[in-house]
Amino acid sequence: MNLGPLNKPMYKVIINEISHNIEVRGNEICVDNELLDWDLLSINNSLFHLITNSESYLIEIISIDSSKKHLKLKVNGCFFEIVVQDKYDILLEKLGMQPSDSNEHHEIRAPMPGMILDILVKEGQQVSKGQKLFVLEAMKMENIIKSNREGAIESIHIKKGMNVEKNQILIQF
Repeated sequence: MNLGPLNKPMYKVIINEISHNIEVRGNEICVDNELLDWDLLSINNSLFHLITNSESYLIEIISIDSSKKHLKLKVNGCFFEIVVQDKYDILLEKLGMQPSDSNEHHEIRAPMPGMILDILVKEGQQVSKGQKLFVLEAMKMENIIKSNREGAIESIHIKKGMNVEKNQILIQF
């Protein structure tokens, strides 16, 4: 089973909306700076037996969405939703650039301060999710900002060469 980000040493793991810091050092795992004494046995691709701190847990993987690093588990009959963030996800979050697939977002905000190099859409234009909207230069890097939803561009609040601040509304749907 490949859970994607678990081969990197530092993670933020959100379990039922409660955040934990996880550090992997070879076969050792630290949870919130405490060394975890554990033994994991794979029964099959979706069923595992975990022993930690003299307690036994039967873990069943209900679903995995690798693209979102999201798992649904059943542990001893209780359900848990887990999101795993690696160091890159944590950095994007700190920069205010959390990815979103929600259709409730009706605006595109500046993920960081910078300058608009190019605008690739026009007001009234229909765009699809993932379509390139504009190019933002920040920290001497060109960042192509893409649409987080499908819809028509209602208004564009930027112009080529304009400087923008973090979280400034740039485009509205």
